[in-house]
Amino acid sequence: MDVRFVATAFATAFTIIDPIGMIPLTIGTTTRVSTQRRNQIVDQAVLVAAGVILFMGLVGRVLLNYLGITLPAFTIAGGILLLLIAIDMLFARPTGAKGTPAEEREAAEGENPAVFPLAVPMIAGPGTIATVLLLVNLSRGDRLDLLIVAAAYAVALAVTWLCMRASTLLLRIIGKTGIHVVSRLLGIILAALAVQFVLNGLAQTPLLRR
Repeated sequence: MDVRFVATAFATAFTIIDPIGMIPLTIGTTTRVSTQRRNQIVDQAVLVAAGVILFMGLVGRVLLNYLGITLPAFTIAGGILLLLIAIDMLFARPTGAKGTPAEEREAAEGENPAVFPLAVPMIAGPGTIATVLLLVNLSRGDRLDLLIVAAAYAVALAVTWLCMRASTLLLRIIGKTGIHVVSRLLGIILAALAVQFVLNGLAQTPLLRR
């Protein structure tokens, strides 16, 4: 077993997924739902992210090449989608909200941020997919190394699930006012992160390097 590869795989998985960083995002995107519904959203988000990571690890490179999609283009697209969510959070514009309180409650129950933005692009975003593809390439088809990559992301996802589930306790502590403050601050951070995704994608574009 290559100890250096093990350390690289686990460090990369935890750094790119950032379990602690998912706590405020979970709070910000689930403020209008019950605790039970929040837990369901967290479960779904982690499962969807795991499926995306597994799928891209198995066929990601082949699929992107077949479709003619480069990693820079994928990064730019993820950044744009993330920026749209950040704008909604900054201006408190939940998607699909209705006019009356009853309609707002109904809309909140109907919305499901598990797939977007929690699973994609925050957990299994462009950076995560890129690192998965990189580690799979570094394994050179060795079964043990591939198992190490799978284990690294499985452990990182498990820790992420625990952190996101713990966000409920944090919600009780800081209250609704604190949530509003966190949501606005998170919106600014997400906007900056989205712009950085786009800039990274542009910097990696061959035509712009010349």
